[in-house]
Amino acid sequence: MPDTPATAAPIDLNDQPGHLIRRAHQIAVASFHQHLGREVTPVQYAMMRMLQAKPGIDQATLAQEVALDTSTTADIAVRLESKGWISRAVLARGQRSLALTEAGAALLETLVPGMQDMQVQLMDGLEAEERQELLRLLRKFIAPDSERRQAR
Repeated sequence: MPDTPATAAPIDLNDQPGHLIRRAHQIAVASFHQHLGREVTPVQYAMMRMLQAKPGIDQATLAQEVALDTSTTADIAVRLESKGWISRAVLARGQRSLALTEAGAALLETLVPGMQDMQVQLMDGLEAEERQELLRLLRKFIAPDSERRQAR
């Protein structure tokens, strides 16, 4: 075990952004399952919402939009297709176009109330201005990664 200098001050976990982000993620995922059930995962939900907003986008663009690598996106798309929630069509150069099916759109519609309740619960301890500030800071925090992904 390496020696630690006697003067090194311990670092409180609650002062470490990585730890706080991990905890926030745990809380968000638990809340997602509490309010929306386990039929859909948070990542599947994000992909389906993106397809609702941008029907027919290709799989690589979808991966970029939801910040996943293309192989993970492909695996999830296969699962969503097997459940009948999305359709995939081969485009030129082997790309795939994805779209929600009627069943997928209907499923998303049933999840709206739970998603609204989840948002309320997650932000419940914050004042209105704090909610907006938290979202602003989170968007700012992820912006460099989003810009890097778009540059690829």
